[in-house]
Amino acid sequence: MPDLLWDDVADWFDPEEMGALPDLRVPGASVADWQAVLDLVRDSGLRYRYEEGGSVLPLPRAAAVLSRPADAECPNLSVWPAPGTVAIFRFSSDEEIDFDVDLRELQGQERLDVLCGFLRSIGRRLEKPVLMDPEGAHGHPMLGYDPKADRVLFLADSD
Repeated sequence: MPDLLWDDVADWFDPEEMGALPDLRVPGASVADWQAVLDLVRDSGLRYRYEEGGSVLPLPRAAAVLSRPADAECPNLSVWPAPGTVAIFRFSSDEEIDFDVDLRELQGQERLDVLCGFLRSIGRRLEKPVLMDPEGAHGHPMLGYDPKADRVLFLADSD
């Protein structure tokens, strides 16, 4: 059985109403958590691309990326949990894992299941919640992986 049903959450996945690029995050993260995500990406066989300053580079260690000079360009890690669905990680802080997805790529039950599976794999690896806030609404999650329930739950008020 899926974590979430498309019919129950479809309104929250409308890019026109909610913004196309919701913010996903793992609060209370550490360099070790970032490294666990990089290891998960590398070990999972998912397609990925690490870019720094416009150059594609091998996937580094988290400590090296997060210790770059303050004025250095923020690198990106693009990960494709499925063809046509990309998550873009930004190494802004070692205290929060931060990434985006595009709601236009997440329409329908099949794509929702891909997203839930991806969030679940990160959350299980870290044993932490993975939250998704509507674009520009940081701190107001609409859904998230709950490690105690071991599934993605709908968290937003439906009014």
